[in-house]
Amino acid sequence: MTFYSCFDGQGAVIARCQTHQEIEVLRRMGRPIVEVREMKNEEAIVCSLTSSPSDFNLDY
Repeated sequence: MTFYSCFDGQGAVIARCQTHQEIEVLRRMGRPIVEVREMKNEEAIVCSLTSSPSDFNLDY
């Protein structure tokens, strides 16, 4: 499973998503997503063990 981190213009993580569709929804909602990076395997494993990355997205 692939997870993505979304960053704002200052380089801060503003969301973690599982699909590009989730990223587009956040953009349409007005989130200032400047950069999207695929998470490393070890980062993605932590997300999948702790909870869904969408839990990090406070707008959902």
